[in-house]
Amino acid sequence: MSETPRLMRTFPAAPDEQVTLENMQQGPFNRWAFRDLRRMLPTANVWRGDGAVADLPVRPVHLDDIAFADAGGATLTVKQVLDDGYTDGFVALHRGALVAERYGDGVEPHEPHLLMSVTKSFAGTLAGVLAERGLVSPDDRVTDIVPEVAGSAYDGALVRHVLDMTVGMDYDEDYDNPMSDIGLLDIAAGWRPHREGAPDNLRAYIATMRPAGEHGAVFHYVSTNTDLLGWILERAGGTDFATLLSREIWRPMGAEFDAYVTLDRLGAPQTDGGLCVATRDLARFGQLHLQNGVMNGRRIVPESWIRDFRENGDAGAWDRGDFAGTLPGCHYRSKWYTDLEDGRRPFFGIGIHGQMLFVDPAAGVVCAKHSSHPAPFEEKFFDDMKRAFGAIARELGG
Repeated sequence: MSETPRLMRTFPAAPDEQVTLENMQQGPFNRWAFRDLRRMLPTANVWRGDGAVADLPVRPVHLDDIAFADAGGATLTVKQVLDDGYTDGFVALHRGALVAERYGDGVEPHEPHLLMSVTKSFAGTLAGVLAERGLVSPDDRVTDIVPEVAGSAYDGALVRHVLDMTVGMDYDEDYDNPMSDIGLLDIAAGWRPHREGAPDNLRAYIATMRPAGEHGAVFHYVSTNTDLLGWILERAGGTDFATLLSREIWRPMGAEFDAYVTLDRLGAPQTDGGLCVATRDLARFGQLHLQNGVMNGRRIVPESWIRDFRENGDAGAWDRGDFAGTLPGCHYRSKWYTDLEDGRRPFFGIGIHGQMLFVDPAAGVVCAKHSSHPAPFEEKFFDDMKRAFGAIARELGG
């Protein structure tokens, strides 16, 4: 990994050192942007509260030399993956203890870092909390909660279809094409400069989704589904997403630091990828799920919700979908992936540019990683990271 150039360190920054909406998702500029989004975009704070921080006793374990085979059979080590993977933050827990922690490129442990699509897993878990309260159900019709999307791809869709990425719709999630549907989403969210004719806010954009195919039949990864889920949660919960996340998860979990989520110009949260959290707190969120929804002796997430997304995903819809070749043998439910081919059935959330939260309850292991990889998605990069975390789990869990 090459040395990061100086960025945003003079006042004003030199033109070639300036991070802007045009370049903030491109390497090397994303190395600054992913830890400093609140200096570029409107955000809502996710308060950690004034309660005790969930303890992570420190019991260091040397993980660097753990070896594993990549997809081509070559031997790699955990150290190689972390060194070569544009690592901004990495935390590993075993049985609730912090066994490894490292940061790169000057990132400090207290700094929130962009999660990209790992944000979706937070939204999915928050949906489980509100469902337990009877405020929303996976069986609800989307248009009964958000009638503003009637006439779009969401006609006839259930909240379950939104949770599981099985809405029948025509959508192009090509991160390298600024003219794709995901490029328009970024414009609506304020992540790219506005262009004439494009929606200028998330909720207006969500209502333009185009129907295609049958709901529930095929896994089709569409980030906009999770922005709609954020809208559903705000309607059902009666307050904004940041407040809901703070009240229902972040505070009772014992987060160490405040988090924040990016907003569009009208205050809608980008729940598909705009949450920024410190790496230790990302690991705590994983530990909450490893412990079946209990933290600090308190039930926070329904155990039935966690059991459901691990056991009841539709593997057939997955195999017919657009990720089956990249992540074979998985399923996706309630914004979490579960690896069915690994006998331990670990589950995980992933985000472009190298974000990952990996949870292996059988091994008692959580691995959390923040990155600023230059490319949105390189299959080998993500596969090596997932294999490295699986190797850590096998080593620590026996």
